[in-house]
Parts: sequence; structure tokens; C-alpha cells
Amino acid sequence: MTEASQTAPRLRLGTRNSPLAMAQAVEARARLCAAHGWGEDAVELVPVLASGDKVLDRPLSEIGGKALWTKELDQWLGEWRIDGAVHSAKDVETIRPDA
Repeated sequence: MTEASQTAPRLRLGTRNSPLAMAQAVEARARLCAAHGWGEDAVELVPVLASGDKVLDRPLSEIGGKALWTKELDQWLGEWRIDGAVHSAKDVETIRPDA
């Protein structure tokens, strides 16, 4: 195997830009890198501003519920702007829309 073929892929891992989400994404990156023997620079953390972070003056039920925390990340995945996303289970809808 050549040195070039051993180079880790550069993965773009999307996450909300909140302190908790970033901490969870840092942990996910560490576990991915450890599992695959990659350096930390093999996984780029990409902060994404969610609708739920933008609209602060109305109840979630009025503006879209839990999807407000995930829809931008889902959109970025569909557009190949990121390769994966880190979500808190509490932010993910029980019934997910079709991709």
C-alpha cells in the first residue's frame, strides 16, 4: 500500500453551532478518527445555523416543531455540502420525512 492510499478521507461533518452540539460533534469526530486510525484533521466540523437558532421570539409549535433543529443539516446532506451530520436524539422527529 502506498502512502497516498493510506491517507484518510476528508469528511465534512455538519453540526448546529450551539455549544452542546459542537461538543457532541467534537466527540463524534474523536470516535470516528480513533475507530479508523485517522488524524483529527481527517474530519472537518461544519457549523450550520438552524432555523431553531434563528427564531427566538415564538414557540416552536408555531414555527415548525423539532424539524427546526434538523432541516438545514438534512438539506446540506442532500446537497452534498456535508458528508454526515451530528444530531441530538431529542432534536430528531420520531417520524422522519422521506429523503
